[in-house]
Amino acid sequence: MTQQPVRFAAVGLDHAHIFGQVKGLSGAGAELVALASDDPEASVAQQMRDLVPDDVPFADSVDELLERDDIDLIVTAAVPDRRGPIAIKALKSGKDVVTDKPGCTTLDQLEEIRQTVADTGRFWSVTFSERFEVPAVTKAGELVRAGRIGKVVQTLGLGPHRIGDRAHLAGGKGRPEWFYQKERYGGILADIASHQIDQFLWFTGATSAEVVTSTVGNFANPDTPGLQDFGEVLLRSEGAQGYIRVDWYTPQGLPTWGDGRLLVLGTEGYIEMRKYIDIEGRPGATTSSSPTRTAPNTSTAPTSPSTTTRI
Repeated sequence: MTQQPVRFAAVGLDHAHIFGQVKGLSGAGAELVALASDDPEASVAQQMRDLVPDDVPFADSVDELLERDDIDLIVTAAVPDRRGPIAIKALKSGKDVVTDKPGCTTLDQLEEIRQTVADTGRFWSVTFSERFEVPAVTKAGELVRAGRIGKVVQTLGLGPHRIGDRAHLAGGKGRPEWFYQKERYGGILADIASHQIDQFLWFTGATSAEVVTSTVGNFANPDTPGLQDFGEVLLRSEGAQGYIRVDWYTPQGLPTWGDGRLLVLGTEGYIEMRKYIDIEGRPGATTSSSPTRTAPNTSTAPTSPSTTTRI
């Protein structure tokens, strides 16, 4: 008997990460059967309409797809404060969920998601694209798992971004209002530093960590006080430490949205990654391409890992 592919719907088309999520699921053999979004006129939603095959319908409402019996999985990159409610309703409707990070914006939402997963037996997964899609991080993970740098005792993660980088978020039309509203995007630590927290746990092998201290601020954008443009976190787990700094200060002169870096320190060596750019300009270090119908993805990423290992 031939196994049927997982049928999924893309619900909440507000962040350009949805292109990579759909591409990943489709590449794994799943079938995209429908689209829906709270704001069908959002630039990302409009771009997704143009990218998918003509026979993939755009539903009139998000709830319509969450309730359909012939859909197995919901993938979402909705406005962050909507991701939790969308996931909870999908889980209760018998569907698995793959959500963009942050998967939710409050502890109350997280607790309800945990309870709903326990009650329904469905899975809820967060797409941490920096770990899943960046070649340098994939290679570093292989080296760490092979024991090449011994026991990992610290990670140092830097996640700079650029506010004016239009293609990174909104299909070339600039950032929408929710981007500047903390209650909607969840704050800079949830929005960006969640990537580095995920990588700390993954590289150290920890399943939990303590936030020792954290700081956020708005130092360069007084006209948009809801935007946190700087944040830092100090983490601690049993046997490892982590430091994270994230910001919205990437200068216009850099040919990508951010010089993201990660340093993984082990007892027998270390690995240093520059995830998105080689400032020496060596060929293959960075690319910047627009999405296509065959491979929807607006992210800028290295075509080859920029990884330095010292052992």
